[in-house]
Amino acid sequence: MSEKNLELNLLTSARRAPQPRSAFLSRKTLLEILRQLILYIILIAGALPFLFPLIFMLSTSLKSKGEVLLVPIRWIPSQIIWGNYYEAMFGYLPLYWFMLNTLKVVLGSLVGDVLVCALVGYAFARLRAPGRDILFIIVLSTMMLPGQVVLVPTYILFRYLHLLNSLWSLILPNLLAGGAFFIFLFRQFFQTINPELGDAAKIDGCGLFGVFWRIYLPLSTPVLATVAIFSFFWNWNNFLWPLILIDAQDKFVLAVGLKLFQGAHTTEFPLLMAASVIALLPCLLLFFSAQKYFIQGVVVSGVKG
Repeated sequence: MSEKNLELNLLTSARRAPQPRSAFLSRKTLLEILRQLILYIILIAGALPFLFPLIFMLSTSLKSKGEVLLVPIRWIPSQIIWGNYYEAMFGYLPLYWFMLNTLKVVLGSLVGDVLVCALVGYAFARLRAPGRDILFIIVLSTMMLPGQVVLVPTYILFRYLHLLNSLWSLILPNLLAGGAFFIFLFRQFFQTINPELGDAAKIDGCGLFGVFWRIYLPLSTPVLATVAIFSFFWNWNNFLWPLILIDAQDKFVLAVGLKLFQGAHTTEFPLLMAASVIALLPCLLLFFSAQKYFIQGVVVSGVKG
């Protein structure tokens, strides 16, 4: 009887023994993989409606003129025509020249939006002066003014300065820290940096600009990338201001040039879509290459204020 009791006790202990940890981890891993798979399926399904216009534009840009009108839509062209891009870029209208003008405006505006607005944001964040907060509120209040309100005064100002029909009329406002939103982003981000770092730099002999250049600016990669992306998008796609301030065709930027291109090629949808893809491609490349810094900059800039 004692041997039977011993066997029963061993069997009972084996049944009550905890399962191996490896089996538990494997089930947990499978559940996590399943959860991630369901999440990705939902995200892909939600992204498809937004990708549909882009896929349609890319497909149409590679078709012949007759194949565009086929019903139902043929998503994969029977014959891929890469010449549509060459014709759109160097054909009836100098689209490449419009892109060059736009690049000049974008690069010139980046200097103002990134460096000058960073200086102003640094002053609002770290310098102590009477009326500083009131002045900052006034700067923020300019964000509530629609662009149409200042359109006529700005046009008159540039006419007196003899800057009409010049790319400087599009660059100069940004060089004078005209972006209140960018100033706000820089000020919010600089307030998250420990001020003791600046105090230590001052003890080592740095002045105000030295603290900004050697301490604050190197630590501001996320917000610098965020401002650069916003500035690039706004100036690359800017349509209203170039349309009002510039009349000469050789000074047209890409947005105005695309509208002119649309008027010249209304029924030539492959060329029109090819020109649109060319205009959109730099924005896509910039966003996906700097997406991590963009999201981080937006999140961190709103931490303190």
